[in-house]
Amino acid sequence: MRIVIPGGSGQVGTALAKAFVADGHDVVVLGRSPKQAEWRAVQWDGKTLGDWAAEIDGADVVINLAGRSVNCRYNETNRREIMDSRLDSTRVVGEAISKAENPPKVWLQSSTATIYAHSFDRENDDVTGVIGGHEPDAPDTWNFSIDVATNWERVTNEAQTPDTRKVIMRSAMTMGPARGGIFDTMLGIVRFGLGGTAASGRQYISWIHEDDFIRSVYWLIEHEELSGPINIASPHPLPNKEFMRIFREAWGTSIGLPAFEWQLAIGAFFMRTETELILKSRRVVPKLLTDSGFEFEYPTWPEACRDLCERWRKENNCELRT
Repeated sequence: MRIVIPGGSGQVGTALAKAFVADGHDVVVLGRSPKQAEWRAVQWDGKTLGDWAAEIDGADVVINLAGRSVNCRYNETNRREIMDSRLDSTRVVGEAISKAENPPKVWLQSSTATIYAHSFDRENDDVTGVIGGHEPDAPDTWNFSIDVATNWERVTNEAQTPDTRKVIMRSAMTMGPARGGIFDTMLGIVRFGLGGTAASGRQYISWIHEDDFIRSVYWLIEHEELSGPINIASPHPLPNKEFMRIFREAWGTSIGLPAFEWQLAIGAFFMRTETELILKSRRVVPKLLTDSGFEFEYPTWPEACRDLCERWRKENNCELRT
């Protein structure tokens, strides 16, 4: 297959590109500052049509992952960049597909499991899940993430691509061993003895092992009956308290200092991020994916975390606990 990945220079995009190339596919990554690798890299600005659009004409698959990182303070400038980078890139990818003489068979568009309501007692699947916004037990500041996600999906749905199947990937946190990713960041906290319960510890964490994310993308490409919003997450989210306990056990440390909500707020300020990433309860599960027959290699966190810890050690030449 010929696969084009706009915004594919981050952790998830790199993992996908490596997997596709290893399987013999022709991969093109679109980026603002592209770096050549085992695949071709082509420059784009993420908002206007250009020569890069020729890469989409004749491609089999487009996987749009473009968007500014949300791991930042939500000030006015960052909010605008987070929103605009997603809407502009999605809109222009849709334009390129609509103008293609030989459009791709499928367009996989990135979205987020954060679109669902903050929930402790209810699972949000991709059939009956409740879209978030203005929950009585959630801060108003969390509504920005919902606005981003709903507008992101709206722009995708508005794109006129009648010959291209559209899949909106509502992805949970993708856990891979690469430096700079979410797993690496959380492992750093665990390694330094700070990986205890965050606030009440009741908030659910939805996640997916990197290998299962890649396998689910293949599955979505191959299964033509699947379209629209699809949750890409482990079927077993779990509360922060249990998630971190398992994380500590997998790494081999018994120390994990807890953090109260006020401490998290201070830490987030100095780390230039938001406590929403830690405190929102994302109890998200896949339904359409599993109902179609997809089976996870790492359905539960203990086995996934042990595997990721082992890979991290191997990639970083870390044989002993640190």
